[in-house]
Amino acid sequence: MKVTLLGAGHIGQTIAHLLQQSGQYQVTVADRSEAALAVVAREGVATAVLDSTDTQALTRVLDGKDIVVNALPYQMAITVASAAKQTGTHYFDLTEDVHATRTIRALADGASTAFMPQCGLAPGFIGIAAHDLAQKFDQVYEVKMRVGALPEFPTNALKYNTTWSVDGLINEYCHPCEAIRGGELREVQALEGLEHFSLDGVEYEAFNTSGGLGTLCETLDGRVKNLDYKTVRYPGHCNLMKFLLEELRLNEDQEQLKEIMRRSVPATMQDVVLVFVTVSGLRDGKLVQEVFTRKIFATQQDGRAVSAIQITTAAGICAAVDLFREKKLPGSGFIRQEQINLADFLGNRFGRAYDQYAR
Repeated sequence: MKVTLLGAGHIGQTIAHLLQQSGQYQVTVADRSEAALAVVAREGVATAVLDSTDTQALTRVLDGKDIVVNALPYQMAITVASAAKQTGTHYFDLTEDVHATRTIRALADGASTAFMPQCGLAPGFIGIAAHDLAQKFDQVYEVKMRVGALPEFPTNALKYNTTWSVDGLINEYCHPCEAIRGGELREVQALEGLEHFSLDGVEYEAFNTSGGLGTLCETLDGRVKNLDYKTVRYPGHCNLMKFLLEELRLNEDQEQLKEIMRRSVPATMQDVVLVFVTVSGLRDGKLVQEVFTRKIFATQQDGRAVSAIQITTAAGICAAVDLFREKKLPGSGFIRQEQINLADFLGNRFGRAYDQYAR
């Protein structure tokens, strides 16, 4: 299949490597950064210099391709999805933005091609795992979804290093979050609902953030009493972010906060991704709970150093594309993450990374 991959950042480079190495995808990576494109070109991947805000140029790059994989910042999701509909190209992305996803869903209505946003870690894999657990209950009381992309060796006051998009990070801290409370769909505030837990002897905190649920609230509406998603950090992070966003009022100047984060918070490739899902409810008349956990660490992959967030995010979208190619997903319209069967995902050559690199 002919694939255009938009975005040659760290995640895009990993996606390009996986799809190209499989031998079943003819990949062209497009980005405005020639330096970033040079990295993927060294692996024999075709490249094209492209400013994706130029809609005519974008349309030309997508024309004649089977699939577009959008690994650009979330602000570009609607633009790319609109171009994909115009060119009749199947669309996959990594966005966590709720508004973008709703718009893409509207674009997908009646379309002859497929639109599958939110194919990363959270939203993405976390929804697949939670939905799979929920199907094992006669009546679901509570679904808790917790995900953290964390530095393995935190040293600063935030106990955090940038491991992925700063744009996406601030976006999830600043927008309302979906949840189900008492059987009713509600909006809750980001950075609220602080809780603490320990796993494998390590202390963590978790709090509300936007977008991680994907479409799962809608899918399970009327079938679950309580459902929420929270981001995992090391203790103390939430209070410092609330200080920055609320007391210093940087929520009113998010671009300044992003610049501060880029300038002052070091990036790291030594990270860990934590996935923690608990579901409780009735089965055969008894109250039971099931748990799904994974800890994925940075590693070497085909001789390349890759971070845990690269592994998990790229595995999510590559598995979705691969399962679509194998016709295990609908061929048109809007596709939700929870339409992927967990066993199919973990059995996929890309999805098995969630087991292969876990400890």
